[in-house]
Amino acid sequence: MSKIGLVLSGGGTRCIAHLGIIKALNELGIKADIISGTSGGAAVGAFLTKGYSPEKITEIIKNGKLFDFKHFLFGKAGLFNMSLFEELILEHFPENTFESLSMPFYVAATDIMNGEVVYFWSGKLSTAIIASSCIPVVFEPIAFRDYLLVDGGVLNNLPIEPIKDQCDKLIGIHVNSVSTRKKDLHMKDMLDRSFHFALRSSVMQKAHLCDLFLEPPHMTQYGMFDFDKSEEIFEYAYKYAIEQKERILAFKAL
Repeated sequence: MSKIGLVLSGGGTRCIAHLGIIKALNELGIKADIISGTSGGAAVGAFLTKGYSPEKITEIIKNGKLFDFKHFLFGKAGLFNMSLFEELILEHFPENTFESLSMPFYVAATDIMNGEVVYFWSGKLSTAIIASSCIPVVFEPIAFRDYLLVDGGVLNNLPIEPIKDQCDKLIGIHVNSVSTRKKDLHMKDMLDRSFHFALRSSVMQKAHLCDLFLEPPHMTQYGMFDFDKSEEIFEYAYKYAIEQKERILAFKAL
């Protein structure tokens, strides 16, 4: 039987789209044997490798209190620290190790001092996830060994490298397609669109190396912190994946 690898991009709350797509993949008889993720995709991947269902993970993300103004940091390298996020991870992963997961799992983070991608695949799980999800400026960077770590998506928003030679077939899911629907663009929208336009070339080069690449359209219609739209994002991505049923079944038949 073919070994299937799954690569999950970052994207903040948009990463709930991964879960809608994975629900559809599971219904069509496709499940991953090894996962790699960055930023929000790393958080989603961790829960998947622990055996949580896509619906349950969506509920956890929707109800999780990732921000709290008592953790607001003034004069630091980020507005918030990651303590609440780490508490959420520890609540659901009491063993807090990669080794306790049900399958191999890789996490990408960015060393902001040296401009290098750092991969995690063993040891303390919470350190890897909070480092990979540490959006620059929004969160205070994570000091780890000789690294100063921020969001893995800064340098690698589709981390196929750790697993591409460990699987027979590779699925990539990217949840940051830039919406072309007309709307008023605010400053945060301009920054978001600029960031993802800059990343798109490298992401698409890697997309060609995937046996199946899935990218719901118009994803930047949802903000990175639109937690109140969690269910809408899930259903939007699920519907998209069902519309891709012919492609998905062709992949399955490879």
